[in-house]
Amino acid sequence: MHVILANLPLYLTGMATTLEICLYAGALSLLIGTILAGFRVSPLPPLRGVGTSWVTVFRNCPLTVVLFFMAFGFPELGINFPYFWFGTVGLALYTSAFVCEAIRSGINSVPPGQAEAARSIGLGFGQSLTSVVLPQAVRTVVPPLGSVIIAMIKNSAIVGAFGVGGDLYAAGITLTSARGEAALPVLTGVVIGYLLITVPAGLLLGTLERKVAVLR
Repeated sequence: MHVILANLPLYLTGMATTLEICLYAGALSLLIGTILAGFRVSPLPPLRGVGTSWVTVFRNCPLTVVLFFMAFGFPELGINFPYFWFGTVGLALYTSAFVCEAIRSGINSVPPGQAEAARSIGLGFGQSLTSVVLPQAVRTVVPPLGSVIIAMIKNSAIVGAFGVGGDLYAAGITLTSARGEAALPVLTGVVIGYLLITVPAGLLLGTLERKVAVLR
């Protein structure tokens, strides 16, 4: 505990950076995943093809490969950004495939009659999806989306290995490598840091799930 308390500011800074990564990646993955879910259920074959291809590629490609491509592939193409953004966007792209499938399962759980009723009053596919189907689907996707978000928070540790800097992973590396601290107490502090993020997030999602269940 002495190592953790003595380096508490470093751990707190790491938690703040990890939270920042997760907030940006979570928002972007939810946006992309929702759009992709719409593609997956679209009546237009090209859009369905794009959605299916995206999900197939990112769900079957390891996150480390995605991050390697972002961190080392894009600079070779002349696209240069700080590793923070490369890592955050890579995490968001990877997570968006899982978000897409969670939302698509929710869309498929909505009775077909709802979409048919929307079309009968003159709503197009996009209007019926956003105004009728998605509001009902969201209520059923909170549990799987919660699991995806928790997994994304844990995957942010892999992002830290690609030179993002300042996150919990980097804090552990700094203490063990640069300052020569013992690995066990340092890693214990890193674990506690992630637990302080994931456990409240899980409780918040559980509360949201219960409220949504009452509304159904």
